[in-house]
Amino acid sequence: MRSILNHIRCRIVDLNSQNLTGVGTAETPEANDRDLSLDFTKGVLIVLVIVGHLIQYIIYRDDGFWCSPYFKWIYMFHMPLFMAISGYLSCRALLQKSLACAVWDRALQLLLPMLFWCAVLETVKLAAFPSPHDATGFSLALLYDVVGTYWFVWAAFICFLFVKLLLIFDRSLPLLLLLSVVAVELTPLTISIVPLIKYTYPFFCLGFAFSQSRAHWTRMRGGYKLLLIAFVYIAACASFLVWHRDTYVYNNLALVRDLISAKSVLLMLFGSAAASAIMSEFLSRCWRLGRSTRVFRFIAIDIGQSTLLLYLIQGTVFRLMDSIQYAEPPDLATGLAVGAILGGTLVLFALLVRKMISENPFLSQLLLGASPRIFR
Repeated sequence: MRSILNHIRCRIVDLNSQNLTGVGTAETPEANDRDLSLDFTKGVLIVLVIVGHLIQYIIYRDDGFWCSPYFKWIYMFHMPLFMAISGYLSCRALLQKSLACAVWDRALQLLLPMLFWCAVLETVKLAAFPSPHDATGFSLALLYDVVGTYWFVWAAFICFLFVKLLLIFDRSLPLLLLLSVVAVELTPLTISIVPLIKYTYPFFCLGFAFSQSRAHWTRMRGGYKLLLIAFVYIAACASFLVWHRDTYVYNNLALVRDLISAKSVLLMLFGSAAASAIMSEFLSRCWRLGRSTRVFRFIAIDIGQSTLLLYLIQGTVFRLMDSIQYAEPPDLATGLAVGAILGGTLVLFALLVRKMISENPFLSQLLLGASPRIFR
């Protein structure tokens, strides 16, 4: 009974807080007075996630996407900035909730819908692509799908848990947080999604730290702020020019073995940080200029507040595409047309699912990771 009461108390606390995950749920801005500029940024980012996968699966279908400047531009910042937003929005839950309450809520918000869509993935795979694997092979394939397909959800949850555990030892945290980042980056493990966690953890910490110092950034005088933005912009452009195939975390595994690998990992982290900062500032300014338009509000409210659902659906679809045998890659015009149709279909399907089930507390929690309306 006590655990049930504690859970209800945690959910009621959320009534006056905004969405606390960087990958979003389907709540309305009126319900929690959320920052729509962040929703707009998340909306643009999740669209770029889909575009990046379309470049990989539709336009190229081979290793050529590593050399695409559009793929490079997207992958320099989209997941790091997503994780930074997650850390920023997690500040209240990290500081105000107990460990058990915070972890339980985050698991319901992220892991429960992830497991549902993974079940959909496995059901479709078994029905459409019968596997000859034995029990061991099937278990390994299932584990690969659960962890690999939805790696960002696992990374966001693990980063949240790690910082929450650190807060037990130090409430102020800055030094301990910095030491934890260094320790994580120097970890020699390369199994499963560990490299991806190593890549995104510093950005979660940056977002969390920025949430506690945003007032200082806001008070910064215009001249100094513009000078800093100019410096970061130059750094981002320089990083883009020297960014190459081995700079991606998927290839360097965030592993420091020698001087060459250290330079690659450092370029990856530095370039991603600079690109993320520039895109964050750019999208924030775009929102301030266009927030009254229907298109911008659609991106913020409809897409930006459905990013978790969109991420899970597109991950499920693109994982299924791994099981399909393709013919020769299409010409560019055909690839662009097919990509546009598939991308638009994914967005429309996600918005339709959200609209159909958002009024149902159980389905809303199960599919969207949204808080049941009974607690609103």
